[in-house]
Amino acid sequence: MSNPFDLADDTGYRAWRDAKLAAYPRSVDDLIVPLADPRHLTPDEISALESRCARANMAIYSAPHLPAADKSLSTQLGRQLGLVHLEGNYLADEDGLSSITPAGNEGSVKGEYIPYTHKPINWHTDGYYNTLDRRILGMTLHCAQDAEAGGENALLDHEIAYIQLRDANPGYVAALMQPDAMTIPARMDEDNIARPEQSGPVFAVDPDAGFLTMRYTARTRSIVWKGDAVTQAAVSALADILATSEYILTAHLAPGMGLICNNVLHTRSGFSDSPEHRRLLYRGRYYDRLSFSTRAA
Repeated sequence: MSNPFDLADDTGYRAWRDAKLAAYPRSVDDLIVPLADPRHLTPDEISALESRCARANMAIYSAPHLPAADKSLSTQLGRQLGLVHLEGNYLADEDGLSSITPAGNEGSVKGEYIPYTHKPINWHTDGYYNTLDRRILGMTLHCAQDAEAGGENALLDHEIAYIQLRDANPGYVAALMQPDAMTIPARMDEDNIARPEQSGPVFAVDPDAGFLTMRYTARTRSIVWKGDAVTQAAVSALADILATSEYILTAHLAPGMGLICNNVLHTRSGFSDSPEHRRLLYRGRYYDRLSFSTRAA
């Protein structure tokens, strides 16, 4: 069976590529699906979410009429879409979700990690430092409170990044599929446990289901790229794509809105808020991909 991510199958790739680019949303508004109650999806709502995810590996839901701080909105929505195996960490809440908000106390442990500050976050996929048997395949990001200014998320389907890189030079994709393309040096991890050095590919194809995954960070510290010329050129070309791609979508999540995705590339701009208006998002990381095989009754 043809797989568009097979570098030896240019015909299959071209057919898939053309269809993918033709269907890809050109406005973030095309990703938004209003939901009556994310905890109890209707068949039509599931179909609407599925159609967005089929086009872009992501969708944005909107339910502003419900209490935005209700964490069950994202967890119960996720369960209906196959997101069951939640990755927790020692900074996460007891339910496994992470409350992404600026750390209030100077010197707090959370304040050592950029997501818990007002600083911008560069392009990445979640869990890029995980071992390959703990790949983060799905992610949710639910907005309980947006910032007073800033805090937008730029979004890019990793399949689009793959297309643009492969179109530039298939050898770049091959280089970033090497098992030692990107290495995260040993350090203390988010669970305050010594994490060994972790190498792996940027792009990988699931051997069973055939879908594409991506493991990436644009950070320049605490990361080592393979030193051969083609890998270095591929890293530079990918950075250029992420700086200029016409397919990048920028979203401002308002209270009651949320992102569901197959761990697409994303950023966060810097932001400002106040104690009375504190930006708060609930993030869920899952070992599952989104699944729409079960329809609501």
